[in-house]
Amino acid sequence: MMKKILLSIHPEYVEKIISGEKRYEFRKVKARLRPDIIIIYSTSPVSQIIGEAEVEDVLVGTPEKVWKITSMHSGVDPTFFSEYYHNKKEAVAYQLKNVTVYTEPKELKDYGLNVAPQSFAYI
Repeated sequence: MMKKILLSIHPEYVEKIISGEKRYEFRKVKARLRPDIIIIYSTSPVSQIIGEAEVEDVLVGTPEKVWKITSMHSGVDPTFFSEYYHNKKEAVAYQLKNVTVYTEPKELKDYGLNVAPQSFAYI
């Protein structure tokens, strides 16, 4: 069975994922079970599930190592990246592929959720 997680992502980064500019989604905590699919929830003001992406790979390492691998397709600037991982020993990057945008956005309740997850939710 495919493992899916729902991630809350700011609309500006959702747009970059859709355009292909951002091919990695960065997190401070890795999902215990490796996801096959990431369901993309675009946070306020959109507040809808707009699509999904397959997970090609999960990179885990020091922020410096992860940045070296992902920087060309990170969709974020180096300052944002270093501030996000400030004082962290480990960075997680989900490498995305085959992004699908739903023709009709979905609601959290369609997935049995009442509120958007802070980090992620297994679906």
